Amino acid sequence: MSLNAEVTKTGSESSLSVIRKFSRRVQGTGLVKTVRGQRYYEREKSKTVKKKRALKLIKRRADYRQAVKEGKIAEAAPRRPMQTAAQAQAPSASQARFGENTPIAR
Repeated sequence: MSLNAEVTKTGSESSLSVIRKFSRRVQGTGLVKTVRGQRYYEREKSKTVKKKRALKLIKRRADYRQAVKEGKIAEAAPRRPMQTAAQAQAPSASQARFGENTPIAR
């Protein structure tokens, strides 16, 4: 598998920052993670093991839902709140953009 991660030095950028930029670019491609994952051979899980694991997960989720219904567990807030399609495409005028209201340090 061939992958090119090219970085060019711009203006008076230090060579250390160029190296950092290159490292971030390579990490972003996921190449390092893939190669480390292939370092050791891992044999495929058997069908039985996969099924048992899936059934255990389904049972655990059902038990959790039942405990939430019974009030034994407080329902966790969603990690990412659901957005409508209109909200996802364009931010509203009342929402400030990132850095817009940030005070400038002097």
